Order: sequence, then C-alpha cells, then structure tokens
Amino acid sequence: MMNAKHLSALFQIIQGEHTDPHTILGMHEIEENGKPCVVVRAFLPTAEKVTVIDAVNKRQKYPMERIHEDGFFEVCIPSRSQWFRYRLDCTDFAGNHWQSYDPYAFSPTVSEYDRYLFGAGTHYTIYEKLGAHLMTFEGARGVSFAVWAPNAKSVSVIGNFNGWNTLRHPMRLLGNSGIWELFIPGLTAMDQYKFHIVQSTGRQVDKCDPYAFYAQLRPDTASVIYPLHRYKWKDRKWMTARKKADVYASPMNIYEVHLGSWMRVPEEENRFLTYTELAERLIPYVKEMGFRQIELLPVTEHPFDGSWGYQVTGYYAPTSRYGTPEMFKAFVDACHQNGIGVILDWVPAHFPKDDFSLGRFDGTALYEHQDPRQGEHLQWGTYIFNYGRKEVSNFLIANALFWLHEYHIDGLRVDAVASMLYLDFCKNDGEWTPNIYGGRENIEAVELIKHFNSIIAEREPGAITIAEESTSWEGVTKPVADGGLGFTFKWNMGWMNDFLFYIQKDPIYRKYHHNNLTFGMAYNHSEKFVLVLSHDEVVHGKSPMIGKMPGDLWQKYANLRLSYGFMYAHPGKKLLFMGNEFAQFQEWSEAKSLDWHLLQYQDHQQMQRYVKALNHLYLSEPAFWEKDHHADGFTWIDCDDAQSSVVSFMRRSDTRTLYFICNFTPKTYPDFCLGVPTAGAYTEIFNSDDIAYGGSGVVNTKPVNSQPNAYHCLPHSIHIQVPPLGMVVLQELPKKESKK
Repeated sequence: MMNAKHLSALFQIIQGEHTDPHTILGMHEIEENGKPCVVVRAFLPTAEKVTVIDAVNKRQKYPMERIHEDGFFEVCIPSRSQWFRYRLDCTDFAGNHWQSYDPYAFSPTVSEYDRYLFGAGTHYTIYEKLGAHLMTFEGARGVSFAVWAPNAKSVSVIGNFNGWNTLRHPMRLLGNSGIWELFIPGLTAMDQYKFHIVQSTGRQVDKCDPYAFYAQLRPDTASVIYPLHRYKWKDRKWMTARKKADVYASPMNIYEVHLGSWMRVPEEENRFLTYTELAERLIPYVKEMGFRQIELLPVTEHPFDGSWGYQVTGYYAPTSRYGTPEMFKAFVDACHQNGIGVILDWVPAHFPKDDFSLGRFDGTALYEHQDPRQGEHLQWGTYIFNYGRKEVSNFLIANALFWLHEYHIDGLRVDAVASMLYLDFCKNDGEWTPNIYGGRENIEAVELIKHFNSIIAEREPGAITIAEESTSWEGVTKPVADGGLGFTFKWNMGWMNDFLFYIQKDPIYRKYHHNNLTFGMAYNHSEKFVLVLSHDEVVHGKSPMIGKMPGDLWQKYANLRLSYGFMYAHPGKKLLFMGNEFAQFQEWSEAKSLDWHLLQYQDHQQMQRYVKALNHLYLSEPAFWEKDHHADGFTWIDCDDAQSSVVSFMRRSDTRTLYFICNFTPKTYPDFCLGVPTAGAYTEIFNSDDIAYGGSGVVNTKPVNSQPNAYHCLPHSIHIQVPPLGMVVLQELPKKESKK
C-alpha cells in the first residue's frame, strides 16, 4: 500500500520532520489492485493495538497493522470506497485503553481568507484563529491549535494529554502563510500545552503559545486551554454610556495599582489576593476614596515578579497569579457596576528573551527585528518588536483590541512610547541605525501607533489610549487624520519632573525656582495631558512621596497635602499611585503589601482622609475637569509672586468658577488680598490646612465680601487667611434675587 514516496514520508513523520502529516496520516481514498478503497494510517508511538471503528455503525471495526516498530499503523479497507467518519480504538503496552476521533481526519480550522488577512496585517480578531480554541468542528468536540512559525522545520503540539510526546501530534503547515494547524478532538478546558518547534537551525525548543488565553503559574510556563466566552457580562449600562461619554470633559482621577502588592494575606504565607478577593476589597476602597478609574500595572502573564509585569510572555493571558481569566472578567465587571473605569498598562515596546516565549520563536528573528541595532533594548536586556512586519503588527493591534473587546477594558496606557518612536533611544553612536531618510524616527513604529489608535477609535468607541511619552514629540494626542499619533491623552512627564524638583526644595529656596511651578501652563494646551505621580517616582531610591517633602514631620505632611491639592487644581487629568494616598513611608516594593498598618496612626489617617475629601471635591465640582483642555478653563490671577512663593488662579466650568490660592512657604498670611473679577460674597469650600486633615486650622469659616478695589489686574478684591504650606479653594456665593 505504501510506495517509495509514502515510505519517505513515513520516516519523516517518525522523525518529527514532516510539514504536512495530514497527507499521509488519516483516511485517504486510494486504488488498490485497480479497485477503489480507503486506507487509514496513524502514528501512535505508545500504542500496542489500534482499531478503526465506524463512528456511525460502531459494529464496523477494522484492526490496524503495525507497519513500523515506532508505532506507525495502517489498514486498507477494500469494502469501503469513500471517506467516512471514524474513531481510533487504542490500547497501549500497559493495558490502558482509550478511544478518540483521529486528529488527521479533519479539515483546516484556519481558512485561506484568515491567512490572507493575517498576512496583510488586518485580521483584527486573529486571536480567534491562532492559539488554542475549544470548539465543535466537523461533528467532534476538541481543540483547534494554530501557531505562526514560518521558518520552522516542523511543529507539534505537546501537552499533559499526550505525555508531552513531541512526536504524537505533528501539525501541518498551511500553504505559504507560515501558520501551522491541527485540530485535536477530545481535549478539554484546563489541559496544558506548548508548541514543540524544530527551528530553522535544527534546534528543538518548547514554546508557550503567543495567543494563549491562560498560562500556568510561574515558574511553570505551559499554556492552558481556556474557554474565553463563557462569562456573562452585567455591565451593559456602563458600556453603553462609555460610547457616548466625552472623556475630555469628564472627571478622571486614576488610582494606579499593582495588584500583587496592593494587599497581601500575611497569615497565609503572604499570598496574593485573588481577582475575586480584589473585587471584594479593592473596589469598595477605591469607590470610598473617590477615585473614578483604576489603572493596573500590566496583568498580562510574565515570569518575573520583579519586572512588575512589564516583561510580558503572555500578551493574551491575564496572569494566573491572581486567578483565572473568568475571575478577572468578573473583577472588571464589578468595577463597572460600581462606576469605576479600568485602564491597563500595555507593553508593545519590548519583550523578554526567555527561551520559552517569543524570542527567536522559529529559530529566526520572527517577532523581533533581525538587525540588533533595531531589535534590542540594550539597557533593558529585551527584544524590540519588528513593527514593519505585518504579522507582528497584527499580533499587537489585535491584542489591544482583544483587551478592550473581550475584557471590556476602558483604556490602554501604552508603556515606553518614546522608546518606540526613536531609533536611538538610550543608544550610543554605532548602536543604532537611521531610517531610510537618515533620521532617528522609527517610521514603522509610528505607523503601528497610528494604526493602533485609528482602529481602536473605529472599533471600540469610548475606549481611551494614553501615551507614556517623555519627549516633546509633536502631536501625540492630535488625531491621526490631522497628522498626529492619535492618543487620547499623554502623561505629562514635564510637569511631573518640574513639580517634584520644585517641591523637594526647602521653601526658603523655592523663590529661585518659581518657573518650575508655573512653566507647565506654557505648554498645557499643546497636548491633552494626564498629570501623574506614578509608581516610577517611589522606587529605586527616589523615596516615597512623603519622603520627598522637606522640613519637619508636620511640614512634610503639609507639603504633601499642598502637592496633591495643586496637582488636582492644575488643568489635566490625574493619576496617583497606591500608597501615596496615606503617605506610605517606605518605597514601594512589588514583593510585599502596602503598609496598611500605618493607618493605626493619626497622621496617616488624616492624610488618607484628605485625599478622600480632595477626590470627592474633584468629582463634585466640574470646574476641576470640564474645561481641562480649553483655554478659558484656567486663568492665572497671580503667577509672578516668586518672592512669596504663592500662586493663585481660577478654574472654570460652564456654570461656575473656583478660585485657588497655593502657598508654598510655611508663612501664614492672615490678611491675604486676592483680586476677583466680580463683586459679591466669596466662601471657602476647601482648605488643606483643616485640622481634620492634620493642618494647623488656618481656615476661613465665614464668607467674605468683595471690595471695589482693583487688585491683580481685576476690578475687585477680597481679604482672606492663607495657611502655611496650604491651599485654599473659594467660590462666589449665588447673588440674592433683587427685591421686587
């Protein structure tokens, strides 16, 4: 039955080198002695006996002959001339018995059209085709496996279902797409698997699935079969409203969180909280504290805790550290039902070199750029994606859409955008190569970013993207149609650096650095900004926020309250890293919980109470956020009093104006004169020096009437108390109706 060609293929299969095993294995219609019949071939290295059983008429059984000692079986069925559905009944040498459909009797699960779109870089749901998918296919329940490895010599599926045998389930290469595919019937959810790849160099490696929905808990690295679509969402109201919201004219005060260290369970060996426990503890806390959004440091799978999630090995898998994908969906759902948006840190700038992951996937620079001058971040020890390769850009863009669509994520904060935009980022001469025009801009990365933002705006209306971009690249938040990169917001790293430089100065020296306090407004409308005091500012010897503040302990707390007050009052959306809200004294560490025990002390309680009150004031007063990105939303009253280190300004909404005075010295002003635009009575609505927040109590308890005395180039003025190292917020009382 087997001719020379077939025998050659048989040995290729036995040696794990065949690129299309379906042409040999499975059922085939042939002619034997001039008569039509069918032949069934199977390669089952552990089997002693194999029988073909008609799946419809189970009494029709055809014992197979072992034609090679390594486990190659064959049977010719002269009585049958057409293909029929069958099962293989197997017994191994230990007497174990099993029965299943033959994986090599199924059509490809990835269509030609899917392959075409992937090759063009426009298959935005490619994660539904590549990877591992539970399905009923051609009458059988099982799992479709597909992986892109165009330069591999061969690929097979290994897992706990086949004893991790590299020869048991060889895959077929689909045309010139580079995609290898196999449908294996009988597999179930939570089965573990990897792809065994004979690379172009002949080296054999076991790779986790780039498109896996779930993974083993580190240090184990296998991918896990997981049913993605079983969860029933309950956030329709939130998702509908999201599509209609004007994010620029809405409040955004983000609580930045690392899930593994927000809180631990010390009585259980300091274990992580699960996604379910986080929903029960974190969400009520965030809601009570008045934060409107949570931003999560990367939850995508990663092997090394110390990377904080920024060295990703499983782009489509929420980390198993805290539970299952369904548990993470339930966490997001609970956030939405409590009025809290969820933003994920997303990392397309680089990936680690771990041998089980994306690096040198098929023996070549597949996901990374081949030229090391463009393909490696030397200072991070990671690879850089080859953004110009269509299949790679498709992998990344589909991944972004995956989180927004499948997990109802409200926004993506894109990490390290500057490292993507510049070919010479953190590189010396000779370590980088210019673009085709001789410049330092990474043209391919720019196009990827524009594509990414354009397709998100089109397919996921209401979702936002935020760039961590630390340079002065023009048009980061300008629409793509107008020549920009198309991000919704940009982290304001300039404001953050200037302000932290200023606030760390002893107040006696601040007058010499006044420009650091006010300069942010000079470029505020060049982009749509988020002001950030993030995780990066409380690690690696930079000290926690309270530690940055000068002076004695009282002054440290007063400076910190003033810092947060000034940030919230300044135009731009807000982000505060966890622990900052109660003045954690130690630098953040991913290896342990925040120091919640500090809340037994009054100082920390008062700081937490202050941030809570500031958040709720922010949410309740549209003047803080409605016109963040409009020129008439902010007006300086006095920004030039460097000698006193006091600034004053107005924030406006469509319906009202708030007045802010920020005093950056320990001097009290019992009779501070402030210019105001209209005659009336003005009342204090917030004061960072309130005794309830740990302040000295220099507050204004009664409304003050304006005087017709021009001041600060305004026609009227008022006199109030301004506390030391404090912020005062005023509003004008509604004018009484004239008597008729």
